[in-house]
Amino acid sequence: MPLPEVWRPAAVLVPLVRRDAGLTVLLTQRTEDMPSHAGQIAFPGGRRQAEDPDEIATALRETEEEVGLTRDFIEVIGSMDHYRTGTGYEITPIVGIVTPGFTARADPREVADVFEVPLDHFLDERNHRIDSRVWQGRERRYYAMPYGERYIWGATAGMLKNLQFVLTAAD
Repeated sequence: MPLPEVWRPAAVLVPLVRRDAGLTVLLTQRTEDMPSHAGQIAFPGGRRQAEDPDEIATALRETEEEVGLTRDFIEVIGSMDHYRTGTGYEITPIVGIVTPGFTARADPREVADVFEVPLDHFLDERNHRIDSRVWQGRERRYYAMPYGERYIWGATAGMLKNLQFVLTAAD
């Protein structure tokens, strides 16, 4: 598959929620009628708009639009390496620590569900696997990290794999 000549900039928030039992990762499940990535599990985020001064602004704006989580509950820690997708996006994952007390309000046009998964699930390599599917006549391999009935895969799982690498590299 040829690489795009121009990558479309996007950003997502990797929201790590402080809970009494430990950090969780807030994720969304996209609605089934979305034109792309319908029903998939994703971080809140999207394409960078002209009015966004930087990737952090994109991630925070999209998070508020999609799940109602406002920036006053988020302490931005920094960004991870860009993640390029087969669909031509160059995504900047922005990691933020989220203080509890917010009320998630899913935008019904984009988000079917908002849920949390313990961060420890993604840090444990026993929960990582590589799956494959045939797409456009070719077998494509990708990370998957199922959690209960949730199938977390593709770019979201790839970014979680990068997060796991960063957080456990000193081990």
